[in-house]
Amino acid sequence: MTRRKVVVAGGAAVAAVGVGGGLAVNAFAGETTTDASASSSATASETCYTLTSETTEGPYYIDADKIRQDITEGEEGIPMTLELKVIDADTCKPVKNAAVDIWHCTALGVYSGYEAMGSGGGGGGGTPPSGAPTDAPSGTPTGEPPSGAPSGGTGGGHSEPTDDERYLRGTWKTDKRGYVTFKTIFPGWYQGRAVHIHTKVHVDGTWTDAGYEGGHTCHTGQFFFDEKSVLASAKVSPYSTNTTTRTTLTEDTIYPQNGHTGGLLYLKYDKKNIAKGVRAHLTMGVAPDETHDSTDTQPSTSASPSAS
Repeated sequence: MTRRKVVVAGGAAVAAVGVGGGLAVNAFAGETTTDASASSSATASETCYTLTSETTEGPYYIDADKIRQDITEGEEGIPMTLELKVIDADTCKPVKNAAVDIWHCTALGVYSGYEAMGSGGGGGGGTPPSGAPTDAPSGTPTGEPPSGAPSGGTGGGHSEPTDDERYLRGTWKTDKRGYVTFKTIFPGWYQGRAVHIHTKVHVDGTWTDAGYEGGHTCHTGQFFFDEKSVLASAKVSPYSTNTTTRTTLTEDTIYPQNGHTGGLLYLKYDKKNIAKGVRAHLTMGVAPDETHDSTDTQPSTSASPSAS
């Protein structure tokens, strides 16, 4: 059981998104999109009966600290609108009044609430130090290796926040058609992970003046970005100053490698100037009667996961 303690803000308009993909908005001139083949090859029934893959919660979740749609808080980056639809994968009906959480790192790979842990919990972002270390240890290490995960994160085990910052985090409710929209920035990257956004969907709770209370988590997942869009973003400041070695989508150990079912977003942007902004959207097929709180996820078939 969870309790959202922040007062719900006013409503906002939501763009219409079809079950199979396409946005009901005007396209950018010269834009690029990743959804043409999927939209033409998949029928509505095939799409809505597909459960969106469950993936790890990661170590940096903070339970619905901000009930809002605009999660930017002045963070630098390419402006992005994230439009989601939540449907019951069994009946194809929209899931209304669900609480949808999203959270992600900055352009330089830092999570709010965990700034002391650096870029994604270790490594990356900024200019690396120059010169050789003057106090390098000598000899062979002894004793047991330290516990915990590699520097890229803790692989799903929760880490306690190190500060009170809450930028690039937010929760909002789906409308009667299952839609929810967030305003944010295109995420950056950090050691061991491809570019991604985390999400949770909570149902059967109650929206009150205090926010959202009770219910259970029916979906824990992540959204991903195709390589072309990430390469385009890397040419734009401040992403261009991120010196961390980037993990590609095919190298990522959390992404299930199964396209939109695995969380790969449909993207629309001006291919000549991604800095103008990105529209991202996806329909999530969930099982409202089930609980998926990150404890039941299966690792990808690639190498052992590092960060989350």
